[in-house]
Amino acid sequence: MAHGSTPHFHNSTGLARIEIGSKEFKCVGALPPFDHPHIYLDMGKDDEIVCSYCSTLYVYKPELGSGQANPAAAVFTDSAA
Repeated sequence: MAHGSTPHFHNSTGLARIEIGSKEFKCVGALPPFDHPHIYLDMGKDDEIVCSYCSTLYVYKPELGSGQANPAAAVFTDSAA
């Protein structure tokens, strides 16, 4: 399934914080099959948000492009697409 324009991020390595270049995105938790429900998160006017499932702190960094992350390995790509 294609993600369209909504980036997806994961935290399979168990980091406390991931920097991302998007304020609206989906968190999938760990990589499948250990993922949690893929939830939509929107930072609104804030620059950070915590996922209510996996407690990952996502921090917006405008210097990263939309859909990019630091570390880059946190970007989720669906291999079935």
